[in-house]
Amino acid sequence: MDGVRRLGGAGGPTPDENDQDAVRRLRRLVATGCRVLAAHGESDLIWGHASVRDPDGRGAWLKAAGWGLEEITPDRVHLVSRTGEVTEGGGQRHAEYPIHTEVLAARPDVGAVVHVHPRHAIALAATGQDLLPVSHEANLFGPDPLPRFTRTTDLIVSAGLGRAVADGLGDRNALFLVNHGVVCVGPDLPTAVVTAVLLERACEQQLLTTAAGGRPTWTGREESVAKRDRIYTDEALHLAWDYLVRQLAGGTSHG
Repeated sequence: MDGVRRLGGAGGPTPDENDQDAVRRLRRLVATGCRVLAAHGESDLIWGHASVRDPDGRGAWLKAAGWGLEEITPDRVHLVSRTGEVTEGGGQRHAEYPIHTEVLAARPDVGAVVHVHPRHAIALAATGQDLLPVSHEANLFGPDPLPRFTRTTDLIVSAGLGRAVADGLGDRNALFLVNHGVVCVGPDLPTAVVTAVLLERACEQQLLTTAAGGRPTWTGREESVAKRDRIYTDEALHLAWDYLVRQLAGGTSHG
């Protein structure tokens, strides 16, 4: 005997090997999510980040600082504790890690967090307008107005501010950080990433609509809920994620 307890009979993976496989999958997932965000207009030089909840409750697997979203590879994703310590992996930690750790702490239903600085979402929030369902995409975020965080336009660098962001988000899937960016969440990273992509598309469409003049129209409350529930099912959001990932590979599946 080699003194190592194995799972699944002789020759099966050890517990440590299973754990490392899970970690590799999480890091690959975050890296892919970051590259999808970059490919769809969410990049801001080296700023912006995405994370997934550590399944063992140790914090968040977060994009490392100093790299653009499009540059993220699995080795540029590290584990950050709720107190801000990088406990696994290397690289510089983002100053705004409390957005991720405090939202995850406040929302057990959330498995992933995206914080980015998309131009159209920032512009729309700064006008003071509510997000209106002038397009299909906006129905994902209604029917009530998307919440707005206005306590500060500065970086979210403390646990207290992170908790305030979580409070502002409430039970919603997205939040405007006014004059700053957005926070989008989901039960998993594919949902959070697709939510961020759809939010930016919705904001862009509203700005185009209002800039065109005339008398803009938008979907009423009851029909907006029906459209949301019909179009943006969990399955549809995951299929949209699969599509976005295929585009990274030039139209071929990553498997």
